[in-house]
Amino acid sequence: MKFKNLKALCLSVFCAIGSVNAQDSNSGYWQQHVDYKMEINMDVENYTYTGTQNLVYTNNSPDALDKVFYHLFFNAFQPGSEMDVRSRTIADPDKRVGDRISKLEPNEIGFIKVNSLTQNGKAVVFETVGTVLEVQLNSPIQPGEKVTFDMAFDAQVPVQIRRSGRDNKEGVALSMTQWYPKLAEYDFEGWHADPYIGREFHGVWGNFDVKLTIDKDYVVGGTGYLQNPNQIGHGYETEKVKKAKGKTLTWHFTAPNVHDFTWAADPEYIHDTYKMENGPDLHFFYKNDVDNLEYWKTLQPKTADLMNYFSTHVGPYPYKQYSVIQGGDGGMEYAMCTLITGNRKLGSLIGVTAHELAHTWFQFLLATNESKHEWMDEGFTSYISNRAMNEIMEEGKANPASGSYRGYNYLASSGKEQPLSTHADRYEFNQAYGIAAYSKGEVFLAQLGYIIGEENLANAIKKYFADFSFKHPRPIDIIRSAEKVSGLELDWYLIDWTQTTNTIDYAVESISAKTVTLKREGLMPMPLDVLVTYKDGSTENFNIPLQIMRGEKPTTATIIKDWAWAYPTYSFETTKDIQSVEIDPLHLMADINKTNNKAQAN
Repeated sequence: MKFKNLKALCLSVFCAIGSVNAQDSNSGYWQQHVDYKMEINMDVENYTYTGTQNLVYTNNSPDALDKVFYHLFFNAFQPGSEMDVRSRTIADPDKRVGDRISKLEPNEIGFIKVNSLTQNGKAVVFETVGTVLEVQLNSPIQPGEKVTFDMAFDAQVPVQIRRSGRDNKEGVALSMTQWYPKLAEYDFEGWHADPYIGREFHGVWGNFDVKLTIDKDYVVGGTGYLQNPNQIGHGYETEKVKKAKGKTLTWHFTAPNVHDFTWAADPEYIHDTYKMENGPDLHFFYKNDVDNLEYWKTLQPKTADLMNYFSTHVGPYPYKQYSVIQGGDGGMEYAMCTLITGNRKLGSLIGVTAHELAHTWFQFLLATNESKHEWMDEGFTSYISNRAMNEIMEEGKANPASGSYRGYNYLASSGKEQPLSTHADRYEFNQAYGIAAYSKGEVFLAQLGYIIGEENLANAIKKYFADFSFKHPRPIDIIRSAEKVSGLELDWYLIDWTQTTNTIDYAVESISAKTVTLKREGLMPMPLDVLVTYKDGSTENFNIPLQIMRGEKPTTATIIKDWAWAYPTYSFETTKDIQSVEIDPLHLMADINKTNNKAQAN
């Protein structure tokens, strides 16, 4: 399906919601704003670089700030770092990390060393504490005030271990993610200067202007729009460039209204551009590997189909380009691009691209704090990407989220589950984090469709995007979007599913002629869809609303009296003799024990 007016829609959405960095007078919402200008000199021989950073910070908060914090992510890749120690002490370490950091030599570690920092031209006191730079300001930044920070720093690219690094397992030279001193976010909850231990990120919305000087043989792709293609070479690689004087070229990128900046570079990159009909330009950077060239070509129109799907079902993509780049250690989303490993079968290559591209909506444009609400980006991304794959790849799944239902059921019975409100770094087991974030997070949305109706869910997702893109939404925001669309009360669902490990378990307790009695075995309440098969062979669907919802979903089923949660049992009468009863016949409820969901009459 072609989204014919995508480009016009993107422009209108970007203009309408791309300027929410300051106060929102309608809701009282505010968020900080930052503008970066950086000049970077990269030495590809020893994997070090020097940089200068000019940063203009706007304090849109109602608070005076007497300190600021920067993330120095590369410092995690040093023996003895929190990431290193955590990986060596957790019961089930990420195999990509293991004990590898502890074994790095001095020329293999990562670091960012801040050499100088000024506030409005005057030096400030700062201290590096692991992966965080603590800065004591000379004078507080007052509400509404802009302040300029100028910084000089040196850095070294670590051996590829987790996301960032040099010479990954597929031979990509530089995967440069979270590579610069990045100002931490301050919001109504205060500062978010979390150490980098292995999870994901949270950043300040703003604009980037980056000049990167690097060996002229390297092809660069990533965030932002290239400002000097005539100097670099249209298509980023021409004989004119190869024959240019000097050993380096300077690439100049700008990126409007993003909260991150990423780049990757390799001398062997093939660079393809796929121009969508009425959509953004798609860029593909990948190694010249004969075993995978055909797959990377096939991927390109499929990526366009995915872009159209997400723009249609969530909201229009607001930028003029998007890049899929071979690099990193698996798949990870960034601003206007993703890094993925590329030596895959075609289905896997399309699948990982679908997931990471979907993250453009769920975490990048809807910029949740991934450290606190990891299930909102991973789970929602899994939900929409699985639905996209089901349609585009014609997978024919009745429930594209069925795998996540199975994953959640395993976790719920494993004894390892922690609430979704757990900070991402505080899960006892990596496996528990992964299943909770991806599977239980996906089930949250899929099951919300069961509760409020699929059409209401589809409209709620679009409303969520319209109201909260280019902002930092919280869990209550997706629920409020769903409440406003459906007219139902849903706070009970958010609380039980994300803040507890309460489980859903409903059972058919008894059938007597024309009477059905059901029982709630688990603590978590739900409305119920019930299928009754009569002895004459006919069937009837019933919907039992949950009383605390204060309403019910649109349905063609027979709606009967509400079930008040505190009552452990519920009975209803039918008009004919009953043969059998089944709770949730479509298996859209995450009931942990389906063996008691169906019963035959005596």
